[in-house]
Amino acid sequence: MSQKTLSEIADKLVLPPKGILAADESEGTIKKRFDDIGIESNIENRCNYREMLFTTPEIEKYISGVILFDETVWQKINKVVLIPSYLSQRGILPGIKVDEGKEPFSDSPNEFVTKGLDGLSDRLPKYVKAGCVFTKWRAVATIGDSIPTDEAIQINAEKLAEFALISQSHKLVPIVEPEVLMDGNHSIEKCEEVSIKFLSSVFSNLKKKKVNLKGILLKTNMIVQGKDLGDADANLVAIKTLSVLKKCVPEEIPGIVFLSGGLSPETATLYLNEINKNKNLPWRLSFSFGRALQKPALFAWSGDSKNVILAQNRFKKRAMLNSLATQGLYRTEMEKE
Repeated sequence: MSQKTLSEIADKLVLPPKGILAADESEGTIKKRFDDIGIESNIENRCNYREMLFTTPEIEKYISGVILFDETVWQKINKVVLIPSYLSQRGILPGIKVDEGKEPFSDSPNEFVTKGLDGLSDRLPKYVKAGCVFTKWRAVATIGDSIPTDEAIQINAEKLAEFALISQSHKLVPIVEPEVLMDGNHSIEKCEEVSIKFLSSVFSNLKKKKVNLKGILLKTNMIVQGKDLGDADANLVAIKTLSVLKKCVPEEIPGIVFLSGGLSPETATLYLNEINKNKNLPWRLSFSFGRALQKPALFAWSGDSKNVILAQNRFKKRAMLNSLATQGLYRTEMEKE
């Protein structure tokens, strides 16, 4: 695959007015989601849930791609068509989360380093064969007493860059995801400071590795205060977020997709909309939400096949509202329509 084709895939993932569904929850994370609705997290329930989401009518109008978990790649729609093939048939690009979660950083036990580089190059061909065209790797920075340290940020940035290089060598578009976690009671200014440090380190390492920046996407947090303090003013979030991006993100990057990171569905959409009221930016700004796209559908479904249509309608509405937010056209009153 040529460098041009990598950039074409990256461009398609942020083609207005669409965004990315993050459906890459690990078994541990999806169990927490299912615990919230009182159902067992087994293979059948997980497959039924993902099938409910992916077969929702008309979501290809709003969803450009889906990030899958390894288990989901090999599951089938109606027990016939592999999920990546089904998504591709609907014009939705399938991707795969390839990191293997986080582990404590040995030099600073309250911080985390993402693992999964060992054997990554050997794992990727099977995903290419299954039809995946992009990958994703998440690394986190935690704000707390004397953290994050420069060392933890640097090692995570190095791993993100190595992941990106390996992915591109296998003709896959990497989504690099440096996330400053919302946990805590820190100020929005502290989030801004740490985000600048993290993003600067990531792009410094990407350039050192000579990663093709036109063939990647950035997935990152909006600039928000710690969740213990509640929601911030949407206009302030937009101002701070755009300021950080302008300082740190090269213009060659085709698009930036925001994570929801524990924000409520409504708040995530509101912030995304406020950010997208700004025009004349070098990148396309969209979403790659997990909980903020799925939560209303998950609770409507609750593991009962009788609720599939209701749940799909909730999912479709959330996708549509976020699509509008990528254009700066969302209004809060739409939540009640």
